[in-house]
Formats: sequence, structure tokens, C-alpha cells
Amino acid sequence: MNMNRRHLAGSAIAAGLVLAGSAVAAPSDEAEVLKNTQAHRDALFSADSKALDTLSAPQLSYSHSDARVEDKATFIANATSGKSKWLSLAYDDIKVNVVGSTAIVRFHFVGENQAGDKKSQPNLAILMIWQKQSRQWKLLARASTKL
Repeated sequence: MNMNRRHLAGSAIAAGLVLAGSAVAAPSDEAEVLKNTQAHRDALFSADSKALDTLSAPQLSYSHSDARVEDKATFIANATSGKSKWLSLAYDDIKVNVVGSTAIVRFHFVGENQAGDKKSQPNLAILMIWQKQSRQWKLLARASTKL
């Protein structure tokens, strides 16, 4: 195919419009998502309903490794009910990938939980999806898999 200056100029303009229209994550976005992920761990550990509410999107879909799926209200109610208590909880090897107004976070979830006289030691792979809503990163979805 013969390409002249007009074709090249048109292609360059089209490429520029595509690039200008695509969202590019600011370096601070990754740090903010990481900070929110760590704040989520702290809020879950301390059963802080106000912090979990602030960090979570209204549309939250929170799925557990036993296939239960909770909306925002149910997740917060269950996480802060006092029926169980975290004795230890770590989010290890956190990886954050920001793509426009969405962030993909993966990490290893390990801890010890006590419900009555029964202790459990979850060992999970976690996937979190964060979305920038009104300049704030909110947890939109969470999924876990037993390791």
C-alpha cells in the first residue's frame, strides 16, 4: 500500500487521539491503592465497620473461598458482628496493577481467626478490584481461593 504524508498525518492524529483518550495511571494511584489495601487489612482485623464502609464501593461484591457472595452491607455486618475475632492477619506479597480507573490487587492472605472455641487458619489467594469513584479508590470486588 502506498502511504503519503496525508495518510501518515491522519494515522498520527488518530493515534494521538487514542492515547489522549486512554486513562493513564498516576504514580500516586498505585501507592494510594496499596495504602487502601493495607487499610482494609487493618479494618478487617479490628472489625472497624466505619473504615470498611469508607473503603468499600456501594456496589461491592465480596466472595469467600467457600463460595459465599456478600453485598456491602452483609459483608460489613458479618465482618464486624463479633462472632469471630482475628488473632493475626497478614496480606503478604501484595501486587498492584493500575489500569485507568481500575486497580487489580493480588496477595496472599494468611491469619488465625477464632469463632467461639474454634480456631481457623485461612491460607488464601486474594484478588481485589478497586475502582476510582469520585477521586477515591473504592473496593468494588473481592474473590478468594484456598491454597
